[in-house]
Amino acid sequence: MSTSQTWLVTGASQGLGLTLVRQLLAAGHRVAATSRRLSSLTQLLGNASASFLPLETDLTTESSVAQAVSQAISTFGRLDVVVNNAGYGIGGSVEELSDAETRQAFDVNVFGMLNVIRQALPHMRTAGSGHIINISSIAGISGNVGWAIYAATKYAVEGVSEVLAQDLAPLGIKVTVVAPGAFRTNFLTPESLVLTRQPIEAYQAVRASHEKYLAMNGTQAGDPEKAAGAIVQLAAAAHPPVHLLLGQDAYKRATLKLETFRQELAAWHPLTVSTGFAE
Repeated sequence: MSTSQTWLVTGASQGLGLTLVRQLLAAGHRVAATSRRLSSLTQLLGNASASFLPLETDLTTESSVAQAVSQAISTFGRLDVVVNNAGYGIGGSVEELSDAETRQAFDVNVFGMLNVIRQALPHMRTAGSGHIINISSIAGISGNVGWAIYAATKYAVEGVSEVLAQDLAPLGIKVTVVAPGAFRTNFLTPESLVLTRQPIEAYQAVRASHEKYLAMNGTQAGDPEKAAGAIVQLAAAAHPPVHLLLGQDAYKRATLKLETFRQELAAWHPLTVSTGFAE
């Protein structure tokens, strides 16, 4: 019995998405892959074939996403796994980032994901099966200084995924939100990262945080090949988790956040429970 699946992977021309698509094709899966520029895909992955469909797609435009999903279905007949990988980092304090910059980050990181989900779900519902994998970040669980808007977009990915998993479980469709830590991709380069163009002198801690992250580029502990392999393994699981962390650093940050949160809840418990009507 064949274990080949049909995948749709967004943001496939670089980073984790590119690594994942290469592994999927090597393993014999069928892959529809999106990027903002078709040439970026074909130069790196080759032209369309019986198992590969490159798609130039603007994820922030629902009609473009609808066309991409329709092409994937007409080409391969089904969608088994959808990976919402596309996104970018944005750094700066809330005050340092304009409304336009902030909205663009949400358009790509959140609304682009929602566009893909809305277009893919009718096909998955008809099939009564499928797996949606949303790539978040450890920043969506435990944000760091200087990355408020990025964290906000990834918190949204986490929240949507948690509830979507509940909504879709009765329909036979699985949802997992994957939160990677630092992996050795191009995420910390200008292709995937935007920093405020209007820094404010008072935010020295923000500047220090950005410098720390930029200095990590090329030395991150996470191996993208292993991360892609983990996602392939995740999609093969009969009972996948709703949440999956990738990387020792992600695990450390998440567990520290949980413990800190628990301590804060306990410390303020008397005030928390004092707000009900007296009996």
